[in-house]
Amino acid sequence: MTTYSPAETAARSGFSLDTLRYYEREGILEPVARTAGGRRSYSEGDLAWLDLVRCLRDTGMPVAELKRYAELSHDDATVPERIEMLEQHDAKVRAQIAELDAQRERIAHKLDYYRSLQVEQRATA
Repeated sequence: MTTYSPAETAARSGFSLDTLRYYEREGILEPVARTAGGRRSYSEGDLAWLDLVRCLRDTGMPVAELKRYAELSHDDATVPERIEMLEQHDAKVRAQIAELDAQRERIAHKLDYYRSLQVEQRATA
């Protein structure tokens, strides 16, 4: 079984050491195994969980919701609740994407306008 030091885990997950400890303290991350010397030792499972946490955080899930999701993940009977949470989050992400697409389209139109001005300026020069 492969294990990772806190520094390796931070590098692989993209979370700082402080954030890893915070997530463990808040119950977002299960208590991490310790070496005989008392140092944290992260597993592949921990990294997989952190990868999901990164995805959820990067897509705007608030920490309070993330904590609730982590709590629910301890009980197989909560799968319907987890599905509902993820569906709601997915709907929010889709709305954000649609909004960003609309804004990107506005930017593209402005770029087209400025580029057309450059062409006109070169043509009259």
